[in-house]
Amino acid sequence: MSVIHGEMQPFALTLDQFLAHGAKWHPQAEVVTAREGGQVDRIGYAGLHARSRRLSAAFAAIGIGAGDIVATLAWNTQGHLETWFALMGMGAVCHTLNPRLGEAHLASMLAQSRARALVVSADLAPLARRLAAKADALERVWSIDGEAVDDDGIVMVEPLEPLLAAAQGEVAWGGFDEHAPCGLCFTSGTTGAPKGVTYTHRGVFLHTLRTLQADGMALSMRERVLLAVPMFHANGWGVPFAAPAAGARLVLPGRHLDGASLAALINAEEVTVAIGVATVWLSLVEHLEATGGRTPSLTRVIVGGAPIAPALMQRIEQHLGVSVQTSWGMTELSPTGTVAPAGDPHRAAHQSGRPSIGVDLLLTDAEGVPLARQRDNEGYLRVRGASAVQRYFGDTQPAVDARGWFDTGDLARIEADGNLVITGRAKDLIKSGGEWINPAEIEEIVGGLPEVSLAAVIGREHPKWGERPVLVLETRNGDGPSDAALMDALRDRVASWWLPDEVIRLERMPLAATGKIDRMRLRAEFGGAPAETGT
Repeated sequence: MSVIHGEMQPFALTLDQFLAHGAKWHPQAEVVTAREGGQVDRIGYAGLHARSRRLSAAFAAIGIGAGDIVATLAWNTQGHLETWFALMGMGAVCHTLNPRLGEAHLASMLAQSRARALVVSADLAPLARRLAAKADALERVWSIDGEAVDDDGIVMVEPLEPLLAAAQGEVAWGGFDEHAPCGLCFTSGTTGAPKGVTYTHRGVFLHTLRTLQADGMALSMRERVLLAVPMFHANGWGVPFAAPAAGARLVLPGRHLDGASLAALINAEEVTVAIGVATVWLSLVEHLEATGGRTPSLTRVIVGGAPIAPALMQRIEQHLGVSVQTSWGMTELSPTGTVAPAGDPHRAAHQSGRPSIGVDLLLTDAEGVPLARQRDNEGYLRVRGASAVQRYFGDTQPAVDARGWFDTGDLARIEADGNLVITGRAKDLIKSGGEWINPAEIEEIVGGLPEVSLAAVIGREHPKWGERPVLVLETRNGDGPSDAALMDALRDRVASWWLPDEVIRLERMPLAATGKIDRMRLRAEFGGAPAETGT
């Protein structure tokens, strides 16, 4: 006699369910968008859900359907969030573009994705017109967040709001394969040609569940979350999905990321958790130091994008009165790989936390052979999991090895307790006289000095040694340690031949479009051989 097994419901993991959940169970929890002059727009998750559903109907009425790609070129606003859910809910693909990238890179990305339409923040309309003129696949350009100006009469930028207001009927959300694509984000292109990463509903759904874990970002209905991570930067680190899932208030700063604007918004909305790259919080700290201001509601700051200098982490914690959670991730991981738990008394700036279930880490040698000892050993970091890239957009070959491991390009150490420590980028290593110098080790030491805000070490051409290290600094208030003091801090902690040949002080460190230090620009400006080089 055969046994009839029971079964679970075929509950597809599609992203529309996060906003639907927020609308049903946290209808009044707000999405707040900062506007010019300190004004804000407010809408509850129920209202956001209704508008997003209506926007799906508007897109469908002009022929946008499941599988079609629509690009966005927009800041963190309610209108951008509505566009995300309207597209993803109906099974279309949202291709986020970073307006801080150069036009050539943006045009290349649009050419590759062949997006049918482009949704832009109104102030970016001039840039959108220039891009649209080069993108033969684009059929429509719509504006959100205000009235677009500078219409050149060639490429029309139509306001999206009238289209939404006139929408009739409904478009079903969900009901498609959970493995279907939902988003497309290209790597920044600051270290090479941009590559497209296609996100799937299932991958992002599982990523969101990891984000919500107690030892992850730990968002809850009690939190008021400031998302300073741009939504065009790797899914906004997953927060636009996690916030409605938890019922947290989501505070969107628009494009207002200067210290004064952030401080005012944090205090007005009583923000408890702020999420963004370290350079954003440096701007906030500098403003509060200059004005004597405070942000008493803020309890946690989650940083990522690049390792944070110990002195900067200490400065943020002291002046903001918060606990800093470090993290590590990349566009190819949807993007979070590891997060340091909140309130860990043993946390340190060099640690990036542990992976949650669904992410696995592996250390290998340069040829990809797993290291026999995985703890307290340095190697090349590889990763795999349900939210990790399998193949880049447009590529026929997989981006992983035969065992399914993706090479992150990072050098790392996994400590005895499982904490991940990123020790450098393989491509940033400096080869001097046939031996390797790791810039990250020098940067960690120099970044620990209280007078240093930001530090970067690059290789400079040398006729005898091939490359020699150069230290580039941004210091607090233009003050800082002397060259001799810097060398003393490094001496006996690194090999003598690792000591930088020169210290270059900048008023402001150049930042890439993602808020990280722009090493390509530093190499272009300071990496060439000087006119006269010693031997």
